[in-house]
Amino acid sequence: MAKILLIEDDRAIALAICDALDSANHTVEHVTDGSEGADRLRLYQYDLAIIDWQLPAVSGIDIILAERKRGSRLPILMLTGKGSIDDRVTGLDSGADDYLAKPFNLNELLARIRSLLRRPQNETSPYLGTKYMQLDMSTLTAQIAGTKVSLLPREASLLAYLLQHKSRTFTVYDLLHALWQDETSASEDAVRQCVTRLRKKLAVPGAPETVKTVRGMGYLIED
Repeated sequence: MAKILLIEDDRAIALAICDALDSANHTVEHVTDGSEGADRLRLYQYDLAIIDWQLPAVSGIDIILAERKRGSRLPILMLTGKGSIDDRVTGLDSGADDYLAKPFNLNELLARIRSLLRRPQNETSPYLGTKYMQLDMSTLTAQIAGTKVSLLPREASLLAYLLQHKSRTFTVYDLLHALWQDETSASEDAVRQCVTRLRKKLAVPGAPETVKTVRGMGYLIED
């Protein structure tokens, strides 16, 4: 059984897909808006996403590009009415793992989902970490020096992003546009406050500093 996010604004198609996934014993969450779908992918853990191309607010292509930019290896199936060869190439080049054009057969959809879910577990594991700290995105907790720390979704996403790009330095601007890109009210101060909160939570006695500051450059987690 897998936890699947479906981002599809055609309610009739979405209902048919949800019924098929339920029958296959999968847990499915459905949203119709691209912005909400992007938020859920950034804040919560899924085993697979099915994403339409043409969506309100944020397109499926932009959602996938953002996921890959932040280092996500989530299996993604693009489901769209755009069926030309050029469209398929664009969808796959954006980071989709598979591409299925509408109209489609539900049995073929389920077969493609099974294929994507058979990917090696280490490619889609929710566990990230260093020698001294492990993050579990499925529970939004970090284990550091024998202490379990509960994180808010935004804090966990920030920590995951830095862990996925260990030894790479990110400015506040980089993090703002990688992780807060769909929030018009977001600011660089919000990023700094999130980093401060995360550091306080990970400041466990006996453990080395996790999120480091490179003066004049930004933040990083060393491998």
